[in-house]
Amino acid sequence: MEERSWRCSTKGLLLLCTLIFPFVNCGHADEQVPLGGAAENDTLLWGPYRPNLYFGVRPRQPNSLLAGLMWANADSFEAVTQGLRHTCEQGEDMHGYGWDEYDARAGGRQTIHDKGNKIDLTIDFVKSPGPGGGSWAARVKGQPMKGAPHDITTTMFFHVGLEGLGQLGFGEETNQKGDVVLEGKSDKLGDFSIGVTQPKKNKFPKKTHASWDLRPLDQTLITSLHVPPEHLWAARNIIMADIKPTIDRYGKEFGQENIPPAYAAFTISNEPKTASNFHIVQKILVGAFDFDIIYNSGAGPRLSSADLDKQIAANSKSFKAKFDQILKPLAPFTKAEFTTFSQSLFSNLLGGVGYFYGDSLVDRSYAAEYDEENEGFWEETAEARARAQVMFDENKELFTAVPSRPFFPRGFLWDEGFHLVPIAEWDLDMTMSILSSWFNLMDNDGWIAREQILGPEARSKVPQEFQVQYPHYANPPTLFMIIETLVAKLESKSLPADQVQKVQAHLSSIYPLLKRQYLWFRRTQSGDIKSYDREAPSTKEAYRWRGRSVQHILTSGLDDYPRPQPPHPGELHVDLFSWVGMMQRALIAVSTYLSETDDAATFTAHHTALLKNLDALHWNDHHKAYCDASIDDYEESYHVCHKGYISLFPFMTGLLPATHPHLPHVLALIGDPEELWSPYGVRSLSQKDDHYGTDENYWRSPIWVPMNYLIVKQLHAVATSPDAPKAVKTTATGLYDELRENLVSNVYRQWKDTGFAWEQYNPETGKGQRTQHFTGWTSLVVSIMAMEPLGGGSGKGGGSHGEL
Repeated sequence: MEERSWRCSTKGLLLLCTLIFPFVNCGHADEQVPLGGAAENDTLLWGPYRPNLYFGVRPRQPNSLLAGLMWANADSFEAVTQGLRHTCEQGEDMHGYGWDEYDARAGGRQTIHDKGNKIDLTIDFVKSPGPGGGSWAARVKGQPMKGAPHDITTTMFFHVGLEGLGQLGFGEETNQKGDVVLEGKSDKLGDFSIGVTQPKKNKFPKKTHASWDLRPLDQTLITSLHVPPEHLWAARNIIMADIKPTIDRYGKEFGQENIPPAYAAFTISNEPKTASNFHIVQKILVGAFDFDIIYNSGAGPRLSSADLDKQIAANSKSFKAKFDQILKPLAPFTKAEFTTFSQSLFSNLLGGVGYFYGDSLVDRSYAAEYDEENEGFWEETAEARARAQVMFDENKELFTAVPSRPFFPRGFLWDEGFHLVPIAEWDLDMTMSILSSWFNLMDNDGWIAREQILGPEARSKVPQEFQVQYPHYANPPTLFMIIETLVAKLESKSLPADQVQKVQAHLSSIYPLLKRQYLWFRRTQSGDIKSYDREAPSTKEAYRWRGRSVQHILTSGLDDYPRPQPPHPGELHVDLFSWVGMMQRALIAVSTYLSETDDAATFTAHHTALLKNLDALHWNDHHKAYCDASIDDYEESYHVCHKGYISLFPFMTGLLPATHPHLPHVLALIGDPEELWSPYGVRSLSQKDDHYGTDENYWRSPIWVPMNYLIVKQLHAVATSPDAPKAVKTTATGLYDELRENLVSNVYRQWKDTGFAWEQYNPETGKGQRTQHFTGWTSLVVSIMAMEPLGGGSGKGGGSHGEL
């Protein structure tokens, strides 16, 4: 993922539209899929839907309420300036943070081990669903870490801003020595109040300086500001700007040698108003502490501090019972520590779901160079991008999980299909809302931007050179995996009747968009068979990623994986070929279920032709592997074989039946410790490849959980297939059991040692590396743990399974 790619498509009609109406968005699709009914909105309206913050709450509505928490150790000015926490960051001195338990409809518990500030925070988030989205509360507890001073001082800021129409201000109930209450009203939320409590057991700094008389620190400090709505997201900057005059004034009044202690000087202006659009509540607390933040909807039900203990306990009990029923780890992961680990990873995945709204940068120039038809095309496309007049697309909304809260707190198209694998088992309605949200982003051509950078808050976390999206760039269509899951659940007849109706309605509404995106792939990512006299049963089924450079095919998602050199417009890419095959299979399933007989026949014909072309175009008999293809100096097609994930794609996407003649070679490659097998998972590239571990080494050796998940899933399918030959079944069973245990055990060890799940894992040591808190697709180990053991294999490495 390291700034992971974009995508494209050139359409004459859209180009004409853009030229005639340059200020009109010609691309956005007319069809919109419903995101859920009123009942679902009552339970899913509110959540920690600002995953870029350590704790940030908002409703699933545009131009609405934004709330968040910020804190620092306040024992010294250095501690405050270096340890102020707000947005999740990789470089901060944390020893793990995230959700231990979380259900999107009830709430959960997040713990934050802030080693730098010597404090452990526990935040219990409770939802009470009702009309208009109901009410919610957060109980914030601080506990000094072992070895911290008993009188450690922590300064806490709760902030809330109102983006849209309405009013918000401190009410008459506010008492700065007790509870403070904000009263509000908005066009979307109606009447509401937000209370922040001050329990009597909390301790405060002692009076040590004359500034205390100006601003008693045993009170809650509150202030109100008018902020341009488009800047409300930047709470840290707003708060720091409000604090600076206080520090400057104290410096002038008392002198630099007698300036108040940091916890007294680093304080807000303390000017509350009855009406404003941004409000800050600050507490300066000593030692252990707790307080509640309670949002009560005017439509009810109401929450109070007295309710929270009971609801927190009930939510925890309910979560654990549901988890045991749906995602309980199976042998050999039956110890309690694996359950805790699995619950944490899943809760962080679900607690990392966010709601995003805003505009995005899109190059809709549709330059001819973007077709990439000439040799040297990567230079031509770079020049076209440099001269393009990039425009802001219209505001859009997205409800999605995110790959990593500190580094990738936004939606990524190819990640999301993997994210939804465990979520679909937990909450099918929420899964369908997320799917609808993604497909509603589709334009009339069938394109969905690979990276969703919606609005200035999202753009603040992305380098400028990666912000622009291109409507000719594709990305692996993993959402179609979840379409297959939905159809399979319907066909299994295991869903209750009301759920069947919802899934059927969802598939019917989303079906035209599925077709449109598939046809976009066929049209814009087609590969050339005819021009190079390639021998293949079909002249249509061949595919090539657009958007490649000499070093990368970012659009493939496997950024720096070795590809043909130099790039050539005649290339064919086996991974894209396999993804399209998976799309076809999903469309056959859904069109058949919906009785779209003509479409089913068309998709079946496409898929039959694709399967015939697979071996003709991509199998290399010398290397006994599936390979990319390119064109040599004599205009002849040849294979470019870099054994690794690329070679496994036909297998990983389920295109190889258990009886396929090449399957034994694929299994041997997976299980060969001199090629791909390691004690920690399957490597991305063979150790024998000249490019192994070179240059960026992003997809050139490391172990990636999503690819290993696909391998484990297909090994299980082969091992349990009644059609599998005995030798194939034995090999697949042994590989499945051993890979499942190796992979999960290593991710668990790294999580236990570091407090984090990681983006990738080192194939030599198993160490987690690159992005930390990668609780997006790395959370697939939850699904792997919940898969059944088959009881095969020697448990001594893949080498013993590679011989057939």
